[in-house]
Amino acid sequence: MRRLLILATILALMPTVLVAQDAPPAPPKTQGDSNFFPQPRMVEGQPFETRPPEKADDKPLFPEQTRAPYHKVADYKVTTITDKLHLPWSIAFLPDGKMLVTEKYPAHLRIVSAEGALSEPLTGLSGLASAKTLGLLDVVLAPDFAKSHRIYFSFFDTLPKGNSNTYLAHGVLDEAGNAVHDVTVIYRGVPELPEQNFSMKQGGRIVFAKDGSLFMTVGDRDGNRKADYDQQLAQKLDNDVGKIIHLTPDGAPSPDNPFLGKPGARPEIWAYGIRSPEGFALASDGTLWETEHGPRGGDELNLIQKGKNYGWPLITHGIDYPGGPIADGQTAKPGLEQPVYYWDPVIAPSGLAVYHGKLFPKWNGDLLAGGLRGMGVYRLTLKNHKVVSEEPLLSELRTRIRDVRVGPDGAVYVLTEQKALLKLTPP
Repeated sequence: MRRLLILATILALMPTVLVAQDAPPAPPKTQGDSNFFPQPRMVEGQPFETRPPEKADDKPLFPEQTRAPYHKVADYKVTTITDKLHLPWSIAFLPDGKMLVTEKYPAHLRIVSAEGALSEPLTGLSGLASAKTLGLLDVVLAPDFAKSHRIYFSFFDTLPKGNSNTYLAHGVLDEAGNAVHDVTVIYRGVPELPEQNFSMKQGGRIVFAKDGSLFMTVGDRDGNRKADYDQQLAQKLDNDVGKIIHLTPDGAPSPDNPFLGKPGARPEIWAYGIRSPEGFALASDGTLWETEHGPRGGDELNLIQKGKNYGWPLITHGIDYPGGPIADGQTAKPGLEQPVYYWDPVIAPSGLAVYHGKLFPKWNGDLLAGGLRGMGVYRLTLKNHKVVSEEPLLSELRTRIRDVRVGPDGAVYVLTEQKALLKLTPP
């Protein structure tokens, strides 16, 4: 009799339990709710995101601007090349099959073999990036690397008076000597902001164009909401903060820059109104793609074009961290560019790559966007410069992703934020 009563009680409770399990997540109500990132929904034809947007009244301004349907086209396997790195930030592929990997802080550059053997930190960079949290950032090979052995790298430095910003340098790689020689700083971000405005929104991603010039991202540095910080710096052309800059290989402003010769404008600026640019990639058709952190909601994928204003902080699809609107709460205004795509709630995008290779032919032309808070790599299928489908990759690992690159072999190489270099290949 007692067993029957227990069974009846369990049966009576079961509908309630099932409803609770199937109920949608509660809307975020307080600051920091978007820190929670649930496992993505992998249902063909439906968006992976199930949470309501942070900006409750937000609406996309055109079809396919957000929450593209999930679509899977290829399986993959994951191989750990090494898990011995410390705060890795970027990868560059050497002609001999090895890789250069930057470690953010302490500012180290290492050579990693295809089998995962790590070199000692390369000499020649000592004291270059002294910031206690940020340091060495991106690294790329010069287009003529086979002849010059020159590498370019960005770094964040704190100067003796406490000011800091994002800088660009080049040097000559001596692989046999495990060193970088003739290090020369060719660009220093303007202005060098006081240390109390320290922010992780440093930018620093580098892309070489087909003509040999280079582009670099610089973040807006508005991190601590100090009363004396000018939140409109990203809109002003007299500084490099919140900008895409365009330089010659020697660090001079590129002669085709849109504001060259304009009184009061920095000649190196290519585009502006950028918040926290973390991903940067050049497609085979010459288009330049950028991903950036929004505030609370509103992470963006932008198609970067000459002279365009991308709106920050005048428009955004997110809200301020305490919960109120940014500026007047508008998502669009005349003369300001819309993101091609946005995430709300955020994935906190990191490195960005365009896939071209033989290993995953069905991914060719797709964007691969790393996610820090999103804890995965997001494959975005483009059609006419619009996102028509999205697939979260590596979400089963539940780890923050710092960089994504496509190797010469067609494999996808991924840096986790803390220590690992992963390789994605077909099963």
